[in-house]
Amino acid sequence: MLSETIRALQSYIRLTAAKFRETERIGPFLATYYLESGSPFLNYAIPDDGAVPTEDDVAALTEAFRERGLAPRLEFLTEAVPAAEAVLVRCGYTLERRVPLMICAPGQVVEQPKPAGISLVTPKTEGELRRMIRAQNLAFGEVDPDEHLDPSPDQLSGETMSVMAVDENGEVVGGGVATAILDGATEIAGIGVLEQYRSRGIAAAMTEYLTREAHARGGRSVFLTPGAGQAERVYGRVGFETAAECVHLSVV
Repeated sequence: MLSETIRALQSYIRLTAAKFRETERIGPFLATYYLESGSPFLNYAIPDDGAVPTEDDVAALTEAFRERGLAPRLEFLTEAVPAAEAVLVRCGYTLERRVPLMICAPGQVVEQPKPAGISLVTPKTEGELRRMIRAQNLAFGEVDPDEHLDPSPDQLSGETMSVMAVDENGEVVGGGVATAILDGATEIAGIGVLEQYRSRGIAAAMTEYLTREAHARGGRSVFLTPGAGQAERVYGRVGFETAAECVHLSVV
């Protein structure tokens, strides 16, 4: 039986994926398209909980993405749809990666040391948010960090929680967000620190900051998916524990 935690997390992922995108029901799949960008991370499908798709379902999904000039792709929690991966692989999809999904429940967060010379600030104005987003772009190696600086409406309203790390000279050296809470769930994402400021505990401190804020607002399931390198270990120090696995599949 699917646990309530897994059900809530998959429902959250499904709802947020559809929030700013075109959607289409294809058999047991919800396909989401962000036609302004061909990025595979913005265009993917999510199967229904417990779905056992047929080969015809998969063929229709693949064709729908190809008609839009997009790479057919899916992201979902394996615990929510245990039978789907085998069908998709049989139909030509290949595994991109398996990503642990980590959760920090209320009362589980661990206090982190304050990074020397760094202040954590909640950006409130559009200008502050743009400075934070630029620092994130730099941290993630964007070719042009001055592109795509406009904050989302949820960031401007404060529904999406944001934090930026500021050094003693007033330079924004990192940032991150926790998405708007839906049914008690929120995702911490975009935790980025400029390269020359890494290994000083800033990422862990920002994660703790956002987690506590999310808990204070009623978030019961604060979750994240760690990136490569030491990210999983860093988040573990803050109190996050692996609770599920997110699988990414695509076909060329």
